[in-house]
Amino acid sequence: MHMLLVIAGGVILLGVFALFGKLWGADVAGIAAGARLFIPVWLVVAITNMWVGVTKAGYTVAQELPILAVVFIVPAILAAALAWQLAK
Repeated sequence: MHMLLVIAGGVILLGVFALFGKLWGADVAGIAAGARLFIPVWLVVAITNMWVGVTKAGYTVAQELPILAVVFIVPAILAAALAWQLAK
């Protein structure tokens, strides 16, 4: 359940980045730039989530790595697809 909430949070954060890209860029190129900027920020958030799981929740790194992969990849793929579609 926590994993789904984190992924949903990532999708919402992607929407916020896209909105700010639209507001700052005033066109689809700004939205695409926001989506591209989201990816490294989301990587930091996902790694922080893994760190909390290891240090506070007591999971091992081996247990958290697959969760990190899913939590990062799902919103990152959506962001890359959005940036790719808008760059056309």
